[in-house]
Amino acid sequence: MEQKNEVCWYIIHTSASSELSVRDNILKMVENNGLQDQIFDVKVLEEEEVVETNGKRKVVMKKKFPTYAFIKMIYSPHVYYKVTKIRGVTGFVGAGGHPEPLTAAEIRRMGLEKVKAEDLGIAEGDQVRIINGAFEGYYGEVSKIDAEAGVVEVILHMFGKPTPIKLEFNQVERA
Repeated sequence: MEQKNEVCWYIIHTSASSELSVRDNILKMVENNGLQDQIFDVKVLEEEEVVETNGKRKVVMKKKFPTYAFIKMIYSPHVYYKVTKIRGVTGFVGAGGHPEPLTAAEIRRMGLEKVKAEDLGIAEGDQVRIINGAFEGYYGEVSKIDAEAGVVEVILHMFGKPTPIKLEFNQVERA
């Protein structure tokens, strides 16, 4: 596979429970080899989960995609080699082990990049569809937009009552 000149997100497959160490090792490798102009970001997506043990509630971070890390880079055989030789990396996700870049819709759905209010193209009173989270698949009306916090308040009609919920920009799209 030849070198590409565009910055894309790719998925790295890792050994079990080594996602965070792979992320840290990639960031160290970037710093040590001066690859800041080719590898821009590495993320392991996590979400908070409340776990109850021995009658005590505790908030723990749970990985959204176990055994996967996400890397934003310009693909080249050199970078591919450097990344795949890191301990814990089993390869890239794609046909035949060749990295396949994520589409803009996939990036947005996973929340890899922050979505701006202008990019959404919605205004108060618009109908939106919720694309992820507990209310995925529901439609509602935008009542407030908080651009600074990256949050939109949507009115859902549940059980015949209007119910306001707050969602992040990457959880909604124009209906």
